[in-house]
Amino acid sequence: MTVLATPCAPLEPETVPATIETMLYEFLDGQVRAAADLPELALFTDLLRTMIAAGGKRIRPVLCLVGWQAASDLAPPPAVWRVAASLELFHLFALIHDDIMDASPTRRGKPTAHHRLATHHAGRPDADTLGTNAAILLGDLALGWSYELLHTSHPSPTTEHASRAWPLLNALRTETLVGQYLDLLASGPTPTTLPTVSAACRVIRYKTTKYTCERPLHLGAHLAGAGPDVLAALSAYALPLGEAFQLRDDLLGVYGAPERTGKSVMDDFREGKQTVLAATALARATPAQAHTLHAGLGNPYLTCAEAARMRQIITDTGAQATVENLITERYEQALAVLDHAPLRPPAVAFLRTMAAAVATRTS
Repeated sequence: MTVLATPCAPLEPETVPATIETMLYEFLDGQVRAAADLPELALFTDLLRTMIAAGGKRIRPVLCLVGWQAASDLAPPPAVWRVAASLELFHLFALIHDDIMDASPTRRGKPTAHHRLATHHAGRPDADTLGTNAAILLGDLALGWSYELLHTSHPSPTTEHASRAWPLLNALRTETLVGQYLDLLASGPTPTTLPTVSAACRVIRYKTTKYTCERPLHLGAHLAGAGPDVLAALSAYALPLGEAFQLRDDLLGVYGAPERTGKSVMDDFREGKQTVLAATALARATPAQAHTLHAGLGNPYLTCAEAARMRQIITDTGAQATVENLITERYEQALAVLDHAPLRPPAVAFLRTMAAAVATRTS
């Protein structure tokens, strides 16, 4: 069993990402040592290391630890840090599989895992297929390891409060996978149904809101023994903030700067993402505008000029401004919760800063 060095100092949220990265690197090193007779494993651990090093906000681990801070004045113990790190490993699994489903060539400005694996086997005629299949295995490995990480040092999270976290971890996994399925149903050139704002919001709730904000906060708070009032306040904050996070992501997918987002502004169009932005534009479009949008959404051969016309239609219908207003509304709703929430002051201060960062982010 690998013993991870986990901190017990007072929590400083801005230092969490670096600490989580160190924990993950140590864990991956331990997996390689434990499987010395499997040299092929190094290919997978090196890819996971590359993904971690490529950046990321570590929102889920940070919010898990802030959830603890919201309910306790004590420093988070090792078990809580391991839960937080496991969320980031679960996130890597989700990203790897999501990139395969979306046929995305880049993630955070770097080639996606399945593209890297295809390049690794470039001499084979089936390199692309092998790369995709190997990336599925890589994602599976990351998912399994996200649970193993919870048991990589002593004491294991078997206390009364820690055991309460297991149902939340299982719910997070189930909700995320169902949210991804809903996203698949609503994407592509021939989605099951035409996009509606309510349908797009349901995808957001299960694919992003609960997975990114609510469940991580609840996990940390549960581990601290939080009562129903604390958990309810965290939900009231997290749900609108998670929606704001995804709505901003949708805008960046159409109007963002690729050098900052690490993603092409063509991807969402070509994948046929049925976002709130797209649904709002279609609801307000003239017949000619709607025809252009329908023709472009899900078209893998969409040109830059066609995408520019779609972008202009979205702007002209007022959909962009509407989504900006929705983000502001949800940001203000999340802040209002904090005014009277029964949370520890350091957590409240950080959650206020977090809400502003989510609402205004450019990457």
